[in-house]
Amino acid sequence: MDPHSARKVLVISHEYPPIGGGGGKIIQDLCERLASVDTSFYVLTAHFADLPEFETTECLTIERLRSGRKEAYRASLSAMFLFVWKSFCRSLQLIHSWQPDLIHAHFAVPGGASAAAASIITGTPYLLTVHGGDVPGGAPEKTDRWFRFIKPFTGLIWKKAKKVITVSEVSRQLALTHYPVSIDVIPNGIDRKAVTGNIDKPHSPPHILFIGRFSPEKNALALPEILKGIKDLEWRCTMIGDGPQFAQLEGQIQRYQLADKVKLTGWLQQEEVNHHLTQGDILIMPSLRESMPMAGLQALAAGTALILSNVGACPDMVKPGINGYLVAPSNNDGFEKALRELISNPQKLSKFKKSSKEHSRLFDIQAILDQYRQAYEQVSGS
Repeated sequence: MDPHSARKVLVISHEYPPIGGGGGKIIQDLCERLASVDTSFYVLTAHFADLPEFETTECLTIERLRSGRKEAYRASLSAMFLFVWKSFCRSLQLIHSWQPDLIHAHFAVPGGASAAAASIITGTPYLLTVHGGDVPGGAPEKTDRWFRFIKPFTGLIWKKAKKVITVSEVSRQLALTHYPVSIDVIPNGIDRKAVTGNIDKPHSPPHILFIGRFSPEKNALALPEILKGIKDLEWRCTMIGDGPQFAQLEGQIQRYQLADKVKLTGWLQQEEVNHHLTQGDILIMPSLRESMPMAGLQALAAGTALILSNVGACPDMVKPGINGYLVAPSNNDGFEKALRELISNPQKLSKFKKSSKEHSRLFDIQAILDQYRQAYEQVSGS
């Protein structure tokens, strides 16, 4: 393709690394890996702390808009509203000057609101990718209060999109109960070469990982309750993340006398998370709600056994008794039993680690990229 006729994609997302969670990471992967002489990207995202306002490479520009974001792991409702306004205004300028072929909005709220408004005014078509928590009921502990006010205004965002994509069949079915539109599923993908752990044998002692926000839907406070039941075994645990329950978590770790075994790292950059994954043996996620957690995919690629809640797309990642276990949410005894089984049986843990590495082939990022290329062709008509 002639570089002068390359497809141009304007991306709108309030989360893009180093801020945000797994959704932001997949957005970064899509933009960086699809950026080429055939497709160029201009990303509008939220500014945070001392991050540069602009980053530019040959086929990818990232512009960070100041919207009052104060935390890396979450955005307040006021910050989201300000991001909608600023990204909408900036989108109109870019549609006039840069002339994108389509808009790719990630998260129905807030990015989808900006895209829908810009599309209505300019006629530029937009593609909407929904990541789970932006569906009513997808993360009720975090968003139910917001949706009580904004849900009546969200139907237009879904209806006006040229194509709607969600990352799991569970999210698709939930979305269809609220928005009767055509919805495709393209799962999150993982670069299997980016995280390569030691799958030959478990570490001594076995290394347990938790990766995610310390917030109600991730149920991080359950982990000290679970770990106190296996204090008689040899293991160590690293909890990677931050969130509103950080202080409570610290208190529980002290209360159950787990400080010598459990380390809290705070929020880490992806390179640091990858390093911990290469040193991990078991990923545990006692979540109450999930869509398709990137941490689970990254752990698969690293060759880590999985102990996950039986929610969202987690069953797609776990082959029970082969590479991990699925446990009902809030069943702390079930999580404790699964941990005890793997920590007490190094041979089984080793087999599970190898099986996870093999299972990760199903989520290879290249297949996901091909599906998005096709989606862009369908939306832009080229």
